[in-house]
Amino acid sequence: MTMTTTSTTTQTRAITITIAILAMGGEGGGVLADWLVDLAEHNGFLAQTTSVPGVAQRTGATIYYLEMFDKASIPDARQPVFALSPFPGHVDIVLASELMEAGRALQRGLVNPERTTLITSSHRVYAMTERIAMGDGRMDSAKLMAGAQAAAHQFIAADFSAIASQSGSLIGPALYGALAASCQLPFTRQQFEDTIRRGGIGVASSLQAFAAGHQAAQQQLLPHNAAAATPVHEPAAPQLPQLPAVGPRLHAMAQRIQQDFRPAAQANLMAGIARLTDYQSEKYATLYLDRLTLLNQKAEASALGDEIVAEAARHLALWMSYEDTVRVADLKIRRSRFDRVRGEVKKSSEQLLDINEFLHPRLEEIADTLPAPVGRWLLKTNWARKLLGRFTQQGRIVKTTSLRGYLLLYAIAELRATRPYSLRYSHEQERISDWLNTVENLLQANNSLALQVVKAQQLVKGYGETHSRGWRNFQRLMSALPKLQNDADAAGQLRKLQTIALSDDSEQELLTSLKAQGLLQHN
Repeated sequence: MTMTTTSTTTQTRAITITIAILAMGGEGGGVLADWLVDLAEHNGFLAQTTSVPGVAQRTGATIYYLEMFDKASIPDARQPVFALSPFPGHVDIVLASELMEAGRALQRGLVNPERTTLITSSHRVYAMTERIAMGDGRMDSAKLMAGAQAAAHQFIAADFSAIASQSGSLIGPALYGALAASCQLPFTRQQFEDTIRRGGIGVASSLQAFAAGHQAAQQQLLPHNAAAATPVHEPAAPQLPQLPAVGPRLHAMAQRIQQDFRPAAQANLMAGIARLTDYQSEKYATLYLDRLTLLNQKAEASALGDEIVAEAARHLALWMSYEDTVRVADLKIRRSRFDRVRGEVKKSSEQLLDINEFLHPRLEEIADTLPAPVGRWLLKTNWARKLLGRFTQQGRIVKTTSLRGYLLLYAIAELRATRPYSLRYSHEQERISDWLNTVENLLQANNSLALQVVKAQQLVKGYGETHSRGWRNFQRLMSALPKLQNDADAAGQLRKLQTIALSDDSEQELLTSLKAQGLLQHN
Protein backbone atom coordinates (compact mmCIF):
# COMPACT_ATOMS: atom_id res chain seq x y z
CA MET A 1 0.00 0.00 0.00
CA THR A 2 1.42 3.37 -1.05
CA MET A 3 1.00 6.26 1.34
CA THR A 4 2.72 9.61 1.42
CA THR A 5 3.52 11.58 4.52
CA THR A 6 3.16 15.32 4.99
CA SER A 7 5.64 17.08 7.26
CA THR A 8 4.47 19.41 10.02
CA THR A 9 6.25 21.72 12.43
CA THR A 10 6.59 18.84 14.89
CA GLN A 11 8.27 15.51 14.42
CA THR A 12 4.91 13.84 13.74
CA ARG A 13 4.03 13.23 10.08
CA ALA A 14 0.47 12.89 8.80
CA ILE A 15 -0.34 9.97 6.50
CA THR A 16 -1.79 11.20 3.21
CA ILE A 17 -3.29 9.29 0.28
CA THR A 18 -3.82 11.08 -3.05
CA ILE A 19 -6.21 9.81 -5.74
CA ALA A 20 -7.09 11.11 -9.21
CA ILE A 21 -10.14 9.90 -11.13
CA LEU A 22 -10.39 10.60 -14.86
CA ALA A 23 -13.87 9.94 -16.24
CA MET A 24 -16.26 11.14 -18.92
CA GLY A 25 -19.75 12.50 -18.48
CA GLY A 26 -22.38 9.98 -17.45
CA GLU A 27 -19.91 7.35 -16.25
CA GLY A 28 -20.40 7.92 -12.53
CA GLY A 29 -17.03 9.56 -11.83
CA GLY A 30 -18.61 12.00 -9.39
CA VAL A 31 -20.40 9.19 -7.53
CA LEU A 32 -17.14 7.26 -7.32
CA ALA A 33 -15.39 10.30 -5.83
CA ASP A 34 -18.22 10.73 -3.31
CA TRP A 35 -17.97 7.06 -2.33
CA LEU A 36 -14.27 7.44 -1.64
CA VAL A 37 -14.86 10.50 0.54
CA ASP A 38 -17.59 8.64 2.42
CA LEU A 39 -15.33 5.58 2.76
CA ALA A 40 -12.55 7.69 4.24
CA GLU A 41 -14.73 9.71 6.62
CA HIS A 42 -16.46 6.63 8.04
CA ASN A 43 -13.15 4.90 8.71
CA GLY A 44 -10.93 7.37 10.54
CA PHE A 45 -9.77 9.70 7.74
CA LEU A 46 -10.39 13.28 6.72
CA ALA A 47 -11.05 13.69 3.01
CA GLN A 48 -11.73 16.31 0.37
CA THR A 49 -12.59 16.07 -3.31
CA THR A 50 -12.41 18.66 -6.09
CA SER A 51 -13.15 18.41 -9.79
CA VAL A 52 -11.78 20.05 -12.92
CA PRO A 53 -14.25 19.97 -15.83
CA GLY A 54 -12.87 18.76 -19.12
CA VAL A 55 -13.67 19.45 -22.76
CA ALA A 56 -16.59 18.56 -25.01
CA GLN A 57 -14.31 16.67 -27.41
CA ARG A 58 -14.05 13.99 -24.73
CA THR A 59 -17.76 14.02 -23.84
CA GLY A 60 -17.22 16.19 -20.78
CA ALA A 61 -14.10 14.46 -19.48
CA THR A 62 -13.45 15.48 -15.87
CA ILE A 63 -10.61 15.00 -13.39
CA TYR A 64 -11.69 14.39 -9.81
CA TYR A 65 -8.96 14.77 -7.21
CA LEU A 66 -9.11 13.42 -3.65
CA GLU A 67 -6.86 13.66 -0.65
CA MET A 68 -7.25 11.57 2.51
CA PHE A 69 -5.53 12.24 5.85
CA ASP A 70 -5.40 9.64 8.62
CA LYS A 71 -6.83 11.38 11.69
CA ALA A 72 -4.63 9.32 14.02
CA SER A 73 -1.48 10.72 12.42
CA ILE A 74 -2.51 14.37 12.57
CA PRO A 75 -0.91 16.29 15.48
CA ASP A 76 -3.22 17.73 18.13
CA ALA A 77 -4.68 21.16 17.40
CA ARG A 78 -3.59 20.87 13.76
CA GLN A 79 -5.68 20.66 10.61
CA PRO A 80 -4.40 19.38 7.29
CA VAL A 81 -4.27 21.65 4.27
CA PHE A 82 -5.91 20.00 1.26
CA ALA A 83 -4.67 20.63 -2.27
CA LEU A 84 -7.20 21.56 -4.94
CA SER A 85 -5.62 19.71 -7.86
CA PRO A 86 -3.20 16.84 -8.43
CA PHE A 87 0.50 17.61 -8.61
CA PRO A 88 2.48 15.69 -11.29
CA GLY A 89 4.44 12.81 -9.85
CA HIS A 90 2.71 12.95 -6.45
CA VAL A 91 -0.45 10.90 -7.04
CA ASP A 92 -0.75 7.52 -5.33
CA ILE A 93 -3.72 6.11 -7.26
CA VAL A 94 -5.10 6.97 -10.70
CA LEU A 95 -8.46 5.57 -11.85
CA ALA A 96 -9.25 5.98 -15.58
CA SER A 97 -12.65 5.12 -17.02
CA GLU A 98 -11.27 4.55 -20.54
CA LEU A 99 -7.90 3.87 -22.13
CA MET A 100 -7.45 7.36 -23.59
CA GLU A 101 -8.19 8.80 -20.15
CA ALA A 102 -5.26 6.73 -18.88
CA GLY A 103 -3.21 8.30 -21.68
CA ARG A 104 -4.28 11.75 -20.50
CA ALA A 105 -3.07 10.86 -17.01
CA LEU A 106 0.31 9.84 -18.44
CA GLN A 107 0.49 13.03 -20.51
CA ARG A 108 -0.19 15.15 -17.42
CA GLY A 109 2.54 13.38 -15.46
CA LEU A 110 0.12 12.01 -12.86
CA VAL A 111 1.56 8.49 -13.07
CA ASN A 112 4.83 7.91 -11.22
CA PRO A 113 6.62 4.56 -11.73
CA GLU A 114 7.83 4.60 -8.13
CA ARG A 115 4.50 5.17 -6.39
CA THR A 116 1.38 5.23 -8.62
CA THR A 117 -1.17 2.45 -8.99
CA LEU A 118 -2.94 2.93 -12.33
CA ILE A 119 -6.30 1.22 -12.78
CA THR A 120 -7.92 1.67 -16.19
CA SER A 121 -10.63 0.22 -18.34
CA SER A 122 -9.16 -1.15 -21.57
CA HIS A 123 -12.11 -0.19 -23.80
CA ARG A 124 -12.00 2.84 -26.10
CA VAL A 125 -14.35 5.79 -26.61
CA TYR A 126 -12.90 7.63 -29.57
CA ALA A 127 -12.13 11.32 -29.29
CA MET A 128 -13.56 13.77 -31.82
CA THR A 129 -10.16 14.18 -33.49
CA GLU A 130 -10.00 10.41 -33.99
CA ARG A 131 -13.49 10.26 -35.47
CA ILE A 132 -13.19 13.10 -37.98
CA ALA A 133 -9.79 12.09 -39.37
CA MET A 134 -9.87 11.39 -43.12
CA GLY A 135 -7.87 8.21 -42.53
CA ASP A 136 -7.60 5.92 -39.55
CA GLY A 137 -7.00 8.53 -36.86
CA ARG A 138 -7.28 6.14 -33.92
CA MET A 139 -4.55 6.00 -31.32
CA ASP A 140 -2.75 2.66 -31.14
CA SER A 141 -4.39 0.98 -28.14
CA ALA A 142 -1.65 -1.64 -27.82
CA LYS A 143 1.07 1.01 -27.57
CA LEU A 144 -1.01 3.03 -25.14
CA MET A 145 -1.51 -0.03 -22.96
CA ALA A 146 2.20 -0.88 -23.03
CA GLY A 147 3.13 2.69 -22.15
CA ALA A 148 0.70 2.74 -19.23
CA GLN A 149 2.06 -0.53 -17.89
CA ALA A 150 5.64 0.72 -18.12
CA ALA A 151 4.83 4.05 -16.45
CA ALA A 152 2.95 2.73 -13.41
CA HIS A 153 4.24 1.13 -10.23
CA GLN A 154 1.21 -1.19 -10.27
CA PHE A 155 -1.01 -1.55 -13.34
CA ILE A 156 -4.49 -3.08 -13.54
CA ALA A 157 -6.48 -3.06 -16.79
CA ALA A 158 -9.65 -4.84 -17.88
CA ASP A 159 -12.75 -4.01 -19.87
CA PHE A 160 -14.57 -2.60 -16.86
CA SER A 161 -17.16 -1.02 -19.18
CA ALA A 162 -18.29 -4.46 -20.38
CA ILE A 163 -18.19 -5.74 -16.80
CA ALA A 164 -20.42 -2.88 -15.67
CA SER A 165 -22.80 -3.34 -18.60
CA GLN A 166 -23.28 -7.02 -17.75
CA SER A 167 -24.26 -5.95 -14.23
CA GLY A 168 -26.64 -3.24 -15.46
CA SER A 169 -24.52 -0.57 -13.81
CA LEU A 170 -22.18 2.32 -14.62
CA ILE A 171 -18.43 1.80 -14.83
CA GLY A 172 -17.77 3.57 -11.49
CA PRO A 173 -18.70 0.61 -9.24
CA ALA A 174 -16.54 -1.76 -11.32
CA LEU A 175 -13.51 0.54 -10.94
CA TYR A 176 -14.33 0.84 -7.24
CA GLY A 177 -14.16 -2.96 -6.96
CA ALA A 178 -10.82 -3.05 -8.77
CA LEU A 179 -9.48 -0.41 -6.38
CA ALA A 180 -10.55 -2.53 -3.40
CA ALA A 181 -8.78 -5.56 -4.90
CA SER A 182 -5.55 -3.59 -5.41
CA CYS A 183 -5.11 -3.28 -1.59
CA GLN A 184 -3.82 0.28 -2.01
CA LEU A 185 -6.25 1.71 0.54
CA PRO A 186 -6.27 0.70 4.25
CA PHE A 187 -9.89 -0.46 4.17
CA THR A 188 -11.53 -3.87 3.98
CA ARG A 189 -13.81 -5.08 1.22
CA GLN A 190 -16.70 -4.93 3.66
CA GLN A 191 -16.00 -1.26 4.30
CA PHE A 192 -15.96 -0.57 0.55
CA GLU A 193 -19.31 -2.34 0.12
CA ASP A 194 -20.86 -0.56 3.10
CA THR A 195 -20.20 2.75 1.37
CA ILE A 196 -22.28 1.62 -1.62
CA ARG A 197 -25.09 0.55 0.69
CA ARG A 198 -25.08 3.92 2.44
CA GLY A 199 -25.58 5.59 -0.95
CA GLY A 200 -28.99 3.93 -1.19
CA ILE A 201 -29.35 4.21 -5.00
CA GLY A 202 -28.85 1.30 -7.39
CA VAL A 203 -27.33 -0.70 -4.55
CA ALA A 204 -27.92 -4.20 -5.98
CA SER A 205 -26.49 -3.49 -9.46
CA SER A 206 -23.61 -1.45 -8.03
CA LEU A 207 -22.62 -4.27 -5.66
CA GLN A 208 -22.78 -6.73 -8.52
CA ALA A 209 -20.51 -4.53 -10.67
CA PHE A 210 -18.21 -3.99 -7.66
CA ALA A 211 -17.83 -7.76 -7.18
CA ALA A 212 -17.15 -8.35 -10.90
CA GLY A 213 -14.56 -5.56 -11.00
CA HIS A 214 -12.95 -6.90 -7.83
CA GLN A 215 -12.67 -10.38 -9.35
CA ALA A 216 -11.24 -9.06 -12.66
CA ALA A 217 -8.55 -7.12 -10.79
CA GLN A 218 -7.69 -10.04 -8.52
CA GLN A 219 -7.09 -12.27 -11.54
CA GLN A 220 -4.42 -9.83 -12.74
CA LEU A 221 -2.79 -9.73 -9.32
CA LEU A 222 -2.17 -13.48 -9.12
CA PRO A 223 1.46 -14.44 -8.41
CA HIS A 224 3.64 -14.59 -11.51
CA ASN A 225 4.52 -18.21 -10.79
CA ALA A 226 0.88 -19.18 -11.30
CA ALA A 227 1.18 -18.06 -14.89
CA ALA A 228 4.51 -19.81 -15.24
CA ALA A 229 2.92 -23.08 -14.14
CA THR A 230 0.40 -22.93 -16.96
CA PRO A 231 1.25 -25.54 -19.61
CA VAL A 232 2.49 -24.13 -22.91
CA HIS A 233 0.96 -25.48 -26.08
CA GLU A 234 2.42 -25.37 -29.54
CA PRO A 235 0.86 -22.59 -31.60
CA ALA A 236 -1.81 -23.78 -33.98
CA ALA A 237 -1.30 -23.49 -37.70
CA PRO A 238 -2.65 -20.24 -39.13
CA GLN A 239 -6.21 -20.53 -40.39
CA LEU A 240 -8.19 -18.52 -42.86
CA PRO A 241 -10.81 -16.23 -41.32
CA GLN A 242 -14.14 -17.91 -40.70
CA LEU A 243 -16.66 -16.99 -43.36
CA PRO A 244 -19.56 -14.88 -42.07
CA ALA A 245 -22.98 -16.49 -42.24
CA VAL A 246 -25.48 -15.21 -44.81
CA GLY A 247 -29.23 -15.61 -45.15
CA PRO A 248 -31.02 -17.98 -47.55
CA ARG A 249 -31.40 -15.28 -50.22
CA LEU A 250 -27.61 -15.07 -50.58
CA HIS A 251 -26.81 -18.79 -50.59
CA ALA A 252 -26.37 -18.90 -54.37
CA MET A 253 -23.92 -15.98 -54.28
CA ALA A 254 -22.10 -17.51 -51.32
CA GLN A 255 -21.68 -20.74 -53.26
CA ARG A 256 -20.34 -18.78 -56.23
CA ILE A 257 -17.79 -17.09 -53.98
CA GLN A 258 -16.54 -20.41 -52.59
CA GLN A 259 -16.29 -21.95 -56.03
CA ASP A 260 -14.88 -19.11 -58.13
CA PHE A 261 -12.80 -16.91 -55.81
CA ARG A 262 -9.55 -17.51 -53.95
CA PRO A 263 -9.95 -18.43 -50.25
CA ALA A 264 -7.99 -15.39 -49.01
CA ALA A 265 -10.69 -13.04 -50.37
CA GLN A 266 -13.80 -15.03 -49.48
CA ALA A 267 -14.46 -13.50 -46.05
CA ASN A 268 -14.41 -9.97 -47.52
CA LEU A 269 -16.59 -11.06 -50.41
CA MET A 270 -19.21 -12.59 -48.13
CA ALA A 271 -19.32 -9.40 -46.06
CA GLY A 272 -19.54 -7.44 -49.32
CA ILE A 273 -22.60 -9.20 -50.72
CA ALA A 274 -24.39 -8.86 -47.37
CA ARG A 275 -23.61 -5.14 -47.22
CA LEU A 276 -24.66 -4.39 -50.79
CA THR A 277 -27.87 -6.41 -50.57
CA ASP A 278 -28.79 -4.40 -47.49
CA TYR A 279 -27.75 -1.20 -49.28
CA GLN A 280 -29.62 -1.84 -52.54
CA SER A 281 -30.58 -5.36 -53.67
CA GLU A 282 -29.37 -8.87 -54.55
CA LYS A 283 -28.99 -7.69 -58.15
CA TYR A 284 -26.59 -5.00 -56.98
CA ALA A 285 -24.59 -7.55 -54.98
CA THR A 286 -24.38 -9.74 -58.08
CA LEU A 287 -22.93 -6.78 -60.01
CA TYR A 288 -20.30 -6.54 -57.27
CA LEU A 289 -19.22 -10.15 -57.85
CA ASP A 290 -19.29 -9.71 -61.63
CA ARG A 291 -16.94 -6.75 -61.37
CA LEU A 292 -14.45 -8.71 -59.29
CA THR A 293 -14.50 -11.86 -61.41
CA LEU A 294 -12.19 -10.44 -64.11
CA LEU A 295 -9.81 -8.99 -61.52
CA ASN A 296 -9.71 -12.35 -59.74
CA GLN A 297 -8.71 -14.06 -62.99
CA LYS A 298 -6.10 -11.46 -63.99
CA ALA A 299 -4.50 -11.56 -60.55
CA GLU A 300 -3.92 -15.30 -60.81
CA ALA A 301 -0.31 -14.90 -61.94
CA SER A 302 0.46 -12.03 -59.58
CA ALA A 303 2.61 -12.59 -56.50
CA LEU A 304 0.28 -10.27 -54.64
CA GLY A 305 -2.87 -11.77 -56.13
CA ASP A 306 -4.45 -12.85 -52.85
CA GLU A 307 -3.95 -9.48 -51.20
CA ILE A 308 -5.04 -7.51 -54.27
CA VAL A 309 -8.33 -9.39 -54.64
CA ALA A 310 -9.05 -9.36 -50.89
CA GLU A 311 -8.41 -5.61 -50.65
CA ALA A 312 -10.37 -4.93 -53.84
CA ALA A 313 -13.32 -6.89 -52.43
CA ARG A 314 -13.31 -4.72 -49.31
CA HIS A 315 -12.83 -1.36 -51.02
CA LEU A 316 -15.25 -2.05 -53.85
CA ALA A 317 -18.00 -2.94 -51.36
CA LEU A 318 -17.36 0.34 -49.56
CA TRP A 319 -17.38 2.37 -52.76
CA MET A 320 -20.53 0.74 -54.14
CA SER A 321 -22.32 1.50 -50.85
CA TYR A 322 -21.51 5.21 -51.08
CA GLU A 323 -23.32 7.52 -48.67
CA ASP A 324 -26.12 9.56 -50.17
CA THR A 325 -29.27 11.19 -48.78
CA VAL A 326 -31.15 7.91 -49.21
CA ARG A 327 -28.58 5.96 -47.19
CA VAL A 328 -28.40 8.56 -44.44
CA ALA A 329 -32.19 8.60 -44.06
CA ASP A 330 -32.34 4.80 -44.05
CA LEU A 331 -29.74 4.44 -41.29
CA LYS A 332 -31.36 7.09 -39.07
CA ILE A 333 -34.75 5.34 -38.88
CA ARG A 334 -33.58 1.78 -38.34
CA ARG A 335 -34.83 -0.04 -35.27
CA SER A 336 -31.26 -0.97 -34.35
CA ARG A 337 -30.38 2.72 -34.11
CA PHE A 338 -33.30 3.50 -31.82
CA ASP A 339 -32.34 0.51 -29.65
CA ARG A 340 -28.72 1.65 -29.50
CA VAL A 341 -29.66 5.17 -28.45
CA ARG A 342 -32.02 3.83 -25.77
CA GLY A 343 -29.20 1.67 -24.45
CA GLU A 344 -26.67 4.50 -24.48
CA VAL A 345 -28.90 6.84 -22.46
CA LYS A 346 -30.10 3.95 -20.27
CA LYS A 347 -33.75 4.78 -20.87
CA SER A 348 -36.17 3.32 -18.35
CA SER A 349 -39.74 2.25 -19.03
CA GLU A 350 -40.98 5.38 -17.23
CA GLN A 351 -39.03 7.77 -19.46
CA LEU A 352 -39.80 9.30 -22.84
CA LEU A 353 -37.09 9.59 -25.48
CA ASP A 354 -36.83 12.21 -28.23
CA ILE A 355 -34.17 11.90 -30.94
CA ASN A 356 -33.48 15.08 -32.90
CA GLU A 357 -31.45 14.77 -36.09
CA PHE A 358 -29.74 17.81 -37.60
CA LEU A 359 -29.85 17.52 -41.39
CA HIS A 360 -28.29 19.96 -43.85
CA PRO A 361 -28.18 18.50 -47.38
CA ARG A 362 -26.48 20.69 -49.95
CA LEU A 363 -28.06 21.51 -53.29
CA GLU A 364 -25.56 19.15 -54.97
CA GLU A 365 -26.71 16.25 -52.79
CA ILE A 366 -30.34 16.93 -53.63
CA ALA A 367 -29.47 16.96 -57.34
CA ASP A 368 -27.54 13.71 -56.92
CA THR A 369 -30.68 12.01 -55.58
CA LEU A 370 -32.84 13.06 -58.54
CA PRO A 371 -33.03 11.16 -61.84
CA ALA A 372 -29.86 11.88 -63.82
CA PRO A 373 -31.40 14.20 -66.50
CA VAL A 374 -33.28 16.21 -63.85
CA GLY A 375 -30.22 16.45 -61.62
CA ARG A 376 -28.04 17.72 -64.46
CA TRP A 377 -30.69 20.29 -65.42
CA LEU A 378 -30.91 21.53 -61.84
CA LEU A 379 -27.16 21.98 -61.50
CA LYS A 380 -26.82 24.02 -64.70
CA THR A 381 -30.00 26.13 -64.33
CA ASN A 382 -29.28 29.26 -62.31
CA TRP A 383 -32.85 30.25 -61.46
CA ALA A 384 -33.65 26.72 -60.24
CA ARG A 385 -30.49 26.63 -58.15
CA LYS A 386 -31.34 29.97 -56.54
CA LEU A 387 -34.94 28.96 -55.85
CA LEU A 388 -33.96 25.68 -54.21
CA GLY A 389 -31.06 27.38 -52.42
CA ARG A 390 -33.54 29.42 -50.39
CA PHE A 391 -34.73 26.21 -48.74
CA THR A 392 -31.29 24.66 -48.27
CA GLN A 393 -29.30 27.58 -46.84
CA GLN A 394 -29.93 26.42 -43.30
CA GLY A 395 -30.22 22.95 -41.92
CA ARG A 396 -33.28 21.65 -40.17
CA ILE A 397 -33.92 19.50 -37.14
CA VAL A 398 -36.00 16.37 -37.71
CA LYS A 399 -37.40 14.54 -34.70
CA THR A 400 -37.30 10.89 -35.79
CA THR A 401 -39.23 9.81 -32.69
CA SER A 402 -42.26 11.78 -33.94
CA LEU A 403 -44.59 10.38 -36.60
CA ARG A 404 -44.02 13.34 -38.93
CA GLY A 405 -40.21 13.20 -38.68
CA TYR A 406 -40.11 9.44 -39.06
CA LEU A 407 -42.36 9.45 -42.13
CA LEU A 408 -40.29 12.21 -43.75
CA LEU A 409 -37.08 10.17 -43.52
CA TYR A 410 -38.95 6.97 -44.39
CA ALA A 411 -40.11 8.57 -47.66
CA ILE A 412 -36.52 9.57 -48.49
CA ALA A 413 -35.22 6.10 -47.61
CA GLU A 414 -37.80 4.54 -49.96
CA LEU A 415 -36.12 6.36 -52.87
CA ARG A 416 -33.69 3.43 -52.84
CA ALA A 417 -35.80 1.92 -55.63
CA THR A 418 -34.98 4.92 -57.85
CA ARG A 419 -31.29 5.08 -56.91
CA PRO A 420 -30.05 3.23 -60.06
CA TYR A 421 -31.54 6.07 -62.16
CA SER A 422 -30.07 8.88 -60.06
CA LEU A 423 -27.33 11.31 -61.08
CA ARG A 424 -25.06 10.19 -58.23
CA TYR A 425 -25.40 6.54 -59.22
CA SER A 426 -24.33 7.19 -62.80
CA HIS A 427 -21.30 9.19 -61.60
CA GLU A 428 -20.18 6.60 -59.05
CA GLN A 429 -20.53 3.61 -61.36
CA GLU A 430 -18.44 5.34 -64.01
CA ARG A 431 -15.76 6.20 -61.46
CA ILE A 432 -15.70 2.66 -60.09
CA SER A 433 -15.25 1.20 -63.58
CA ASP A 434 -12.33 3.54 -64.30
CA TRP A 435 -10.68 2.61 -60.99
CA LEU A 436 -10.99 -1.14 -61.60
CA ASN A 437 -9.69 -0.77 -65.16
CA THR A 438 -6.64 1.08 -63.82
CA VAL A 439 -5.95 -1.71 -61.32
CA GLU A 440 -6.34 -4.43 -63.97
CA ASN A 441 -4.03 -2.63 -66.40
CA LEU A 442 -1.34 -2.27 -63.73
CA LEU A 443 -1.40 -5.92 -62.68
CA GLN A 444 1.10 -7.11 -65.26
CA ALA A 445 3.40 -4.10 -65.19
CA ASN A 446 3.57 -3.32 -61.46
CA ASN A 447 1.46 -5.38 -59.07
CA SER A 448 2.71 -3.45 -56.01
CA LEU A 449 1.44 -0.24 -57.56
CA ALA A 450 -1.83 -1.98 -58.47
CA LEU A 451 -2.33 -2.92 -54.84
CA GLN A 452 -1.70 0.65 -53.71
CA VAL A 453 -4.20 1.97 -56.26
CA VAL A 454 -6.75 -0.40 -54.73
CA LYS A 455 -5.99 1.01 -51.26
CA ALA A 456 -6.19 4.60 -52.54
CA GLN A 457 -9.97 4.16 -52.63
CA GLN A 458 -9.81 4.95 -48.91
CA LEU A 459 -9.80 8.61 -49.93
CA VAL A 460 -13.28 8.34 -51.48
CA LYS A 461 -15.66 8.18 -48.55
CA GLY A 462 -18.03 10.11 -46.37
CA TYR A 463 -20.79 12.53 -47.20
CA GLY A 464 -21.08 16.12 -48.39
CA GLU A 465 -17.89 18.16 -48.33
CA THR A 466 -15.89 15.26 -46.85
CA HIS A 467 -16.67 13.18 -49.94
CA SER A 468 -15.97 16.07 -52.33
CA ARG A 469 -12.57 16.70 -50.76
CA GLY A 470 -11.66 13.02 -50.83
CA TRP A 471 -12.70 12.66 -54.46
CA ARG A 472 -10.59 15.66 -55.49
CA ASN A 473 -7.54 14.15 -53.78
CA PHE A 474 -8.19 10.76 -55.37
CA GLN A 475 -8.36 12.35 -58.82
CA ARG A 476 -5.05 14.11 -58.22
CA LEU A 477 -3.33 10.84 -57.32
CA MET A 478 -4.81 9.01 -60.30
CA SER A 479 -3.68 11.84 -62.60
CA ALA A 480 -0.16 11.48 -61.23
CA LEU A 481 -0.01 7.74 -61.99
CA PRO A 482 1.44 7.97 -65.54
CA LYS A 483 4.52 9.81 -64.20
CA LEU A 484 4.68 7.80 -61.00
CA GLN A 485 4.91 4.52 -62.93
CA ASN A 486 8.41 5.46 -64.03
CA ASP A 487 9.58 5.60 -60.41
CA ALA A 488 11.34 2.52 -59.06
CA ASP A 489 9.33 2.86 -55.86
CA ALA A 490 6.05 3.98 -57.41
CA ALA A 491 3.93 2.11 -54.84
CA GLY A 492 5.84 3.69 -51.96
CA GLN A 493 5.49 7.16 -53.45
CA LEU A 494 1.74 6.71 -53.96
CA ARG A 495 1.43 5.44 -50.37
CA LYS A 496 3.19 8.55 -49.04
CA LEU A 497 0.97 10.86 -51.09
CA GLN A 498 -2.12 9.04 -49.85
CA THR A 499 -0.96 9.44 -46.24
CA ILE A 500 -0.47 13.17 -46.81
CA ALA A 501 -3.96 13.48 -48.33
CA LEU A 502 -5.53 11.72 -45.34
CA SER A 503 -3.74 13.84 -42.78
CA ASP A 504 -4.53 17.32 -44.15
CA ASP A 505 -8.12 18.50 -44.53
CA SER A 506 -7.01 21.72 -46.26
CA GLU A 507 -5.57 19.79 -49.27
CA GLN A 508 -2.67 22.24 -49.42
CA GLU A 509 -0.01 19.82 -48.22
CA LEU A 510 -0.89 17.33 -50.95
CA LEU A 511 -0.89 20.06 -53.61
CA THR A 512 2.52 21.24 -52.42
CA SER A 513 3.96 17.69 -52.51
CA LEU A 514 2.58 16.99 -55.98
CA LYS A 515 3.92 20.28 -57.29
CA ALA A 516 7.37 19.69 -55.78
CA GLN A 517 7.59 16.29 -57.54
CA GLY A 518 6.25 17.61 -60.83
CA LEU A 519 3.12 15.47 -60.51
CA LEU A 520 0.45 18.18 -60.30
CA GLN A 521 -1.82 17.88 -63.32
CA HIS A 522 -4.70 20.09 -62.18
CA ASN A 523 -5.89 21.82 -59.05
